[in-house]
Amino acid sequence: MSDKTAEILIHAGIAFGIVLAGYILLSIACKIILKALRKSSLDEVLHTFIINSSKIVLWILIAVTALSYAGMPVSAFLAALGAAGLAIALALKDSLGNFAGGILIILTKPFKNGDYIEDYETAGQVETIDLLYTTLITYDNKVITIPNGKLANSTIVNHSSKQDRRVDCIFSVDPHEDIEKVKEILQAVVESNSDIYEEPVPIIGIAGQSSGKIDIDLRVWCGSRNYQDVKYYLEEQVKLAFEEANILMAYPKMEVRLKK
Repeated sequence: MSDKTAEILIHAGIAFGIVLAGYILLSIACKIILKALRKSSLDEVLHTFIINSSKIVLWILIAVTALSYAGMPVSAFLAALGAAGLAIALALKDSLGNFAGGILIILTKPFKNGDYIEDYETAGQVETIDLLYTTLITYDNKVITIPNGKLANSTIVNHSSKQDRRVDCIFSVDPHEDIEKVKEILQAVVESNSDIYEEPVPIIGIAGQSSGKIDIDLRVWCGSRNYQDVKYYLEEQVKLAFEEANILMAYPKMEVRLKK
């Protein structure tokens, strides 16, 4: 065996040893990182991303180190790796935008799983937040998948971020009705529902009036989870109470005149 062959075998053995040792150290490092992540306040969605990214970086370091000891040109390998990375980035530019949006959403936390959110086009309860897409479930059980890039750049209304919400209703009555009696009926309906808070005090007042109707505001507070139930309750029970008390509700009217 020539000296050159022996040298090649030695370098190959060292490179193999570096890869083997690197694999063992990488496994240990990933376990340490995962343990630290579980103790941190970072969202669990980021844990897998950080672990996988760490593996890729460490494997690149291991490969570069092993190739250098094996006598192979590392610069050519890095150049090829850079070119491949650029090509992948150009091909997946939209996905990278969604990925960046996902990171932004996870870090800033404008909403979380279980929140009911809406933007200009969609609304639903957040089921999952991934790095690329966010999945919503509508009230009629439709599944909406939204790219995180779009969601991160939209105006989001989060209906669940606060513990309490105000329910706003407007009831229109005939202008000839006794307003004090109408307000008493509304107050009685409010007091009949235990989900409605006593504080802040419910607001009942005239919002506007015209020749054909008087609009009365009813504003009450309740828990965010009870919002829909309270809203439906008020709309239904007020109508029933008005009918029982012979209070005439006002509706849009159209006058049609026929000319001969």
